[in-house]
Amino acid sequence: MPTNNSPIQTEQTYKEHVRVDLERWVRRLLKRPGLLERTSKVLQTKVNDKIIPKKVHTVITATVKGLVKSVVFGLDFIPKSPALERISLQERDQLAEMLLVKYRKIAAAEGAGTGAGGFTLAIADFPVLIVIKMKFLFELAHIYGFSTADYRERLFLLYIFQLTFSSQEKRFELFKVIQNWEENVGSWPVEDGHIQQQIDWEQFQREYRDAIDFRKTLQLIPGLGAVVGAWANYGLLDELGTVGMNCYRLRIAGGVNFAKSHSEGN
Repeated sequence: MPTNNSPIQTEQTYKEHVRVDLERWVRRLLKRPGLLERTSKVLQTKVNDKIIPKKVHTVITATVKGLVKSVVFGLDFIPKSPALERISLQERDQLAEMLLVKYRKIAAAEGAGTGAGGFTLAIADFPVLIVIKMKFLFELAHIYGFSTADYRERLFLLYIFQLTFSSQEKRFELFKVIQNWEENVGSWPVEDGHIQQQIDWEQFQREYRDAIDFRKTLQLIPGLGAVVGAWANYGLLDELGTVGMNCYRLRIAGGVNFAKSHSEGN
């Protein structure tokens, strides 16, 4: 994840530092999966298809689709404090890192508690974790100066969410949307009905389910639930935080050389 322990720099100098950091992140993000990643994917698929109870898949599928829609179309998650203005990118990054520390702790504590409670509470952990992730993203948007009162910014949160928990095959397509966000969003209507046409909800929930299933379903193993639940939730929030921060840094710092980053990643 981004780290900003260096003294305050000039805005231009810091943006140059961020662009270099973003180039490295994009190469890692879009790098073709190696043997270990491909083997893990095969194992995960077998676990998903043959070991995990169908009830688990059903709950996750319904939860992801229903809850994410309600979060995006509702206004309850919009932070009461306005989007921050007139502060530097470095200050935004520092505030974002503090926010991520807070939410990683919340997620880990929630995962440990539900993991220790057996199958029923472990199942209940999925919707609670989505709420935690979404609350984090809404607050993160305001730190970087983008108001989630605008549905287009809530849509951007969904793309961050998808990019974090998508398969390697989908990342190129999703990242391209994020990379060109400012060019595209200006042509969209201000009414939030347009959001319905921008998200493939079935694909959205399937990619998310597949991305988290292996780690989260280990939480169902007797005797390991609390430890695995805390570990899984902490890691999932950390991944979301890294992707979210870098997506906003990408918008503020002016982007990176997308074609170069992708070709080098291959």
